[in-house]
Formats: sequence, C-alpha cells, structure tokens
Amino acid sequence: MNNFNLSNIDMNNVNLINPLVLAYIGDSVFEVYVRTKVVNDGMFKTNKLHRLATEYVKAKAQAEALVKITENLTDDELNIVRRGKNANSNTIPKNADIADYKKATALEALIGYLFLSNKLERLDEIIDLILNKN
Repeated sequence: MNNFNLSNIDMNNVNLINPLVLAYIGDSVFEVYVRTKVVNDGMFKTNKLHRLATEYVKAKAQAEALVKITENLTDDELNIVRRGKNANSNTIPKNADIADYKKATALEALIGYLFLSNKLERLDEIIDLILNKN
C-alpha cells in the first residue's frame, strides 16, 4: 500500500486530523484488508464474499475487535482510540447500538491514523490481531 500519494498530508500532524476523518480513511483501509482476507481464505462466490466480509466490518464486530486489541496498543494509539470514541458524529447508527458504533469509529480512526502515518508494519500487526481468531 506504499503506492498511495500522501504527499499533501503533513505526517508530523496526522494526530491533529479530525478523528472522524481518520475513521473515514480507516473504514476503507479495513474493508480492503477484510476483503483480501476472505478471498485469501478461498471464497470466490461474490454473495458469500460479501456476507463473510460483513461479519468483520459491522459495528458490533469492530467494537469486539477494539476490546480484543486494546491491551496491545501504545499510549499514542490509545489516545487516537479515545479521540475516535469521543468524536461527535451526527450519524445515527442503523444496525448498531451507540456504544458499539463509537467503538467501531474508534477502531477505524486508529486504522486511519496508522495508515496516514505510514506505520504500515504496525497496521499489519493490528489487523492481524483482529482478523486472526487466535
């Protein structure tokens, strides 16, 4: 993923980006990882791919993933998670309770932060913790 042109982003100030913007990016990045995983797992029927991917990207699953990885996060990462969880979104979740939605936003903000900070090895570690059932 190093081929993305992030030249307009001041890498020293990624932590100043609105956490909802980080979550916006993180949502897409996480979706790519999840879709790649389900294809790598040998699923090739698109309707099945979609159903499997949805199990990972829905708010409840992301909230559970955040709880699962929290003890492995650095102080800087926990700060991003806190900011993501406390961000005021005017969106009302359709299929999730508000607590899960806030945790999902926090996870997406963390993923967006790691991606935009070009901390791709760390991003891979976090995604691996989330997607592997160990």
